[in-house]
Amino acid sequence: MNFSSETVRTQIDSPLGRLILSATPCGLSGLWFDDQQYLPPWATWPVDDQHPVLVATHAWLKRYFAGSRAPFDQPLDLRAGTPFQQSVWHALLEIPLGQCSTYGQISQAIGKPKAVRAVGGAIGHNPIGIIVPCHRVIGKDGTLTGYAGGLPRKTALLDLELGTKGLF
Repeated sequence: MNFSSETVRTQIDSPLGRLILSATPCGLSGLWFDDQQYLPPWATWPVDDQHPVLVATHAWLKRYFAGSRAPFDQPLDLRAGTPFQQSVWHALLEIPLGQCSTYGQISQAIGKPKAVRAVGGAIGHNPIGIIVPCHRVIGKDGTLTGYAGGLPRKTALLDLELGTKGLF
Protein backbone atom coordinates (compact mmCIF):
# COMPACT_ATOMS: atom_id res chain seq x y z
CA MET A 1 0.00 0.00 0.00
CA ASN A 2 1.21 3.44 -0.85
CA PHE A 3 -0.30 6.09 1.39
CA SER A 4 -0.05 9.80 0.64
CA SER A 5 2.65 11.82 2.37
CA GLU A 6 -0.20 14.15 3.42
CA THR A 7 -1.91 11.44 5.51
CA VAL A 8 -2.98 12.44 9.02
CA ARG A 9 -4.57 10.33 11.72
CA THR A 10 -6.55 10.17 14.91
CA GLN A 11 -7.61 7.38 17.26
CA ILE A 12 -11.04 6.81 18.75
CA ASP A 13 -12.73 4.25 20.95
CA SER A 14 -15.59 2.10 19.70
CA PRO A 15 -17.70 -0.69 21.17
CA LEU A 16 -15.46 -3.14 19.28
CA GLY A 17 -12.13 -1.63 20.33
CA ARG A 18 -9.83 1.22 19.51
CA LEU A 19 -9.95 2.50 15.91
CA ILE A 20 -7.35 4.33 13.89
CA LEU A 21 -8.73 6.78 11.32
CA SER A 22 -6.68 8.44 8.60
CA ALA A 23 -7.39 11.08 6.01
CA THR A 24 -5.73 12.98 3.20
CA PRO A 25 -6.83 16.18 1.49
CA CYS A 26 -8.89 13.90 -0.82
CA GLY A 27 -10.90 12.15 1.91
CA LEU A 28 -10.97 9.32 4.42
CA SER A 29 -8.07 6.99 3.65
CA GLY A 30 -8.17 4.54 6.52
CA LEU A 31 -10.18 2.95 9.29
CA TRP A 32 -8.57 0.04 11.16
CA PHE A 33 -8.87 -1.69 14.50
CA ASP A 34 -5.61 -0.99 16.28
CA ASP A 35 -4.84 -4.70 16.68
CA GLN A 36 -5.93 -6.03 13.30
CA GLN A 37 -3.81 -7.65 10.62
CA TYR A 38 -2.21 -5.62 7.83
CA LEU A 39 -1.88 -2.29 9.61
CA PRO A 40 -0.09 0.47 7.68
CA PRO A 41 2.70 2.54 9.25
CA TRP A 42 0.11 4.77 10.93
CA ALA A 43 2.30 5.71 13.90
CA THR A 44 4.46 7.83 11.58
CA TRP A 45 1.53 9.98 10.42
CA PRO A 46 0.89 13.29 12.20
CA VAL A 47 -2.06 13.44 14.58
CA ASP A 48 -4.86 15.79 13.52
CA ASP A 49 -7.82 15.31 15.83
CA GLN A 50 -9.61 18.28 14.20
CA HIS A 51 -9.35 17.22 10.54
CA PRO A 52 -12.92 17.74 9.22
CA VAL A 53 -13.17 14.30 7.58
CA LEU A 54 -11.89 12.58 10.71
CA VAL A 55 -14.29 14.53 12.94
CA ALA A 56 -17.22 13.70 10.62
CA THR A 57 -16.19 10.03 10.44
CA HIS A 58 -16.01 9.81 14.21
CA ALA A 59 -19.52 11.28 14.49
CA TRP A 60 -20.83 8.88 11.82
CA LEU A 61 -19.28 5.89 13.61
CA LYS A 62 -20.97 6.87 16.88
CA ARG A 63 -24.32 6.92 15.09
CA TYR A 64 -23.55 3.67 13.23
CA PHE A 65 -22.72 1.79 16.44
CA ALA A 66 -25.91 3.20 17.98
CA GLY A 67 -27.92 1.63 15.16
CA SER A 68 -28.18 4.42 12.58
CA ARG A 69 -28.40 3.35 8.95
CA ALA A 70 -27.50 6.72 7.45
CA PRO A 71 -25.08 6.40 4.54
CA PHE A 72 -21.52 7.58 4.96
CA ASP A 73 -21.31 10.95 3.21
CA GLN A 74 -17.64 11.87 3.36
CA PRO A 75 -15.25 11.45 0.40
CA LEU A 76 -13.08 8.33 0.32
CA ASP A 77 -9.45 8.22 -0.76
CA LEU A 78 -8.64 4.68 -1.93
CA ARG A 79 -5.53 5.64 -3.91
CA ALA A 80 -3.19 3.69 -1.58
CA GLY A 81 -4.18 0.46 -3.35
CA THR A 82 -3.37 -0.93 -6.75
CA PRO A 83 -5.93 -0.52 -9.53
CA PHE A 84 -7.03 -4.14 -8.91
CA GLN A 85 -7.44 -3.54 -5.17
CA GLN A 86 -9.36 -0.35 -5.82
CA SER A 87 -11.74 -2.20 -8.14
CA VAL A 88 -12.43 -4.74 -5.39
CA TRP A 89 -12.96 -2.05 -2.76
CA HIS A 90 -15.37 -0.19 -5.05
CA ALA A 91 -17.28 -3.46 -5.55
CA LEU A 92 -17.55 -3.82 -1.77
CA LEU A 93 -19.23 -0.42 -1.63
CA GLU A 94 -22.03 -1.87 -3.77
CA ILE A 95 -23.02 -4.47 -1.13
CA PRO A 96 -26.16 -3.07 0.50
CA LEU A 97 -26.50 -2.75 4.23
CA GLY A 98 -28.00 -5.92 5.68
CA GLN A 99 -26.85 -8.10 2.80
CA CYS A 100 -23.81 -10.25 2.15
CA SER A 101 -21.82 -11.23 -0.90
CA THR A 102 -19.28 -13.96 -1.59
CA TYR A 103 -15.71 -13.72 -2.79
CA GLY A 104 -16.83 -15.33 -6.05
CA GLN A 105 -19.58 -12.78 -6.53
CA ILE A 106 -17.09 -9.96 -6.03
CA SER A 107 -14.75 -11.61 -8.56
CA GLN A 108 -17.63 -11.73 -11.04
CA ALA A 109 -18.60 -8.13 -10.29
CA ILE A 110 -15.15 -6.82 -11.20
CA GLY A 111 -14.95 -8.97 -14.35
CA LYS A 112 -12.27 -11.33 -12.99
CA PRO A 113 -14.20 -14.55 -12.28
CA LYS A 114 -11.05 -16.66 -11.78
CA ALA A 115 -9.38 -14.20 -9.40
CA VAL A 116 -11.20 -15.32 -6.25
CA ARG A 117 -8.00 -15.68 -4.19
CA ALA A 118 -6.66 -12.32 -5.35
CA VAL A 119 -10.02 -10.77 -4.49
CA GLY A 120 -9.73 -12.29 -1.02
CA GLY A 121 -6.29 -10.74 -0.63
CA ALA A 122 -7.56 -7.32 -1.71
CA ILE A 123 -10.49 -7.60 0.69
CA GLY A 124 -8.12 -8.52 3.53
CA HIS A 125 -6.09 -5.38 2.83
CA ASN A 126 -9.12 -3.07 2.64
CA PRO A 127 -7.90 0.17 4.23
CA ILE A 128 -11.32 1.51 5.21
CA GLY A 129 -12.98 -1.18 7.28
CA ILE A 130 -16.66 -0.91 8.27
CA ILE A 131 -17.34 1.88 5.72
CA VAL A 132 -15.97 -0.15 2.79
CA PRO A 133 -17.88 -3.18 4.06
CA CYS A 134 -15.48 -6.11 3.75
CA HIS A 135 -17.26 -7.65 6.75
CA ARG A 136 -20.24 -8.33 4.43
CA VAL A 137 -18.24 -10.87 2.39
CA ILE A 138 -18.75 -14.50 3.35
CA GLY A 139 -17.72 -17.89 2.03
CA LYS A 140 -19.65 -19.45 -0.84
CA ASP A 141 -21.22 -21.92 1.61
CA GLY A 142 -22.48 -19.07 3.80
CA THR A 143 -19.81 -19.39 6.50
CA LEU A 144 -17.98 -16.45 7.98
CA THR A 145 -14.44 -16.53 6.72
CA GLY A 146 -11.48 -14.23 7.15
CA TYR A 147 -11.62 -10.76 8.62
CA ALA A 148 -8.50 -8.74 9.38
CA GLY A 149 -10.20 -7.41 12.53
CA GLY A 150 -11.09 -10.92 13.74
CA LEU A 151 -14.18 -13.06 13.23
CA PRO A 152 -15.83 -11.95 16.51
CA ARG A 153 -15.85 -8.37 15.21
CA LYS A 154 -17.14 -9.47 11.82
CA THR A 155 -19.96 -11.31 13.58
CA ALA A 156 -20.73 -8.27 15.75
CA LEU A 157 -20.84 -5.93 12.72
CA LEU A 158 -23.16 -8.26 10.81
CA ASP A 159 -25.38 -8.70 13.87
CA LEU A 160 -25.55 -4.92 14.28
CA GLU A 161 -26.43 -4.36 10.61
CA LEU A 162 -29.00 -7.13 10.55
CA GLY A 163 -30.54 -5.81 13.76
CA THR A 164 -30.14 -9.12 15.55
CA LYS A 165 -27.98 -7.76 18.37
CA GLY A 166 -26.91 -4.38 19.63
CA LEU A 167 -23.39 -3.44 20.64
CA PHE A 168 -24.34 -1.62 23.83
